[in-house]
Amino acid sequence: MQITDILAQMGGLKSIAQELGINESQATSGAEALGPAILGGFKKQAQSQPGGLDGLGGMLEQLGGGSLLDDVLAPQPTNVNRGNDVLGQIFGSKDVSRAVAQNAASKSGLDSPMLKKMLPMLAMLVTGYMAKQGGGARPAAGGGGLGGLLGSLFGGRSSRNTTSGLGSLLDLDGDGNSLDDILDMVSKGMR
Repeated sequence: MQITDILAQMGGLKSIAQELGINESQATSGAEALGPAILGGFKKQAQSQPGGLDGLGGMLEQLGGGSLLDDVLAPQPTNVNRGNDVLGQIFGSKDVSRAVAQNAASKSGLDSPMLKKMLPMLAMLVTGYMAKQGGGARPAAGGGGLGGLLGSLFGGRSSRNTTSGLGSLLDLDGDGNSLDDILDMVSKGMR
């Protein structure tokens, strides 16, 4: 199952649509375009965290854990500052977030300003979902835990160079990591 399907089932995309004044199919389109970069950012964090997935699990909790998901689903306006904190952690720079939104605009049919508003909310949904579903960060014998969750969100493969599914949408050079391609686009744009 893809992350957009999961977020739609739990009402996350409907909440985003209502808050941003767009319809649910537009929210889905935006999530499909933005999701790979968010997941790529988490994958990169999992690979670079001391302790690997244990470190990523700790980071998810520090960012707000499952309460981030609850914040977006709540009837009151979402505190997007919490989502911007998530984006700062996984992307490292506002320039990367801008590049993600610009790139997603060409794929989603939504304009970049709308996607910039959607990005922190979507990051909160993904973070909150991973924190709630990951339970313990250690994979269980059957491939559960955060490792199994990340693997399933990336199309069922957890190998660094064989990412498929959502993660491959922005993987411009075919190396399995879309975030490095986005970072490269940003650095070229800043020259």
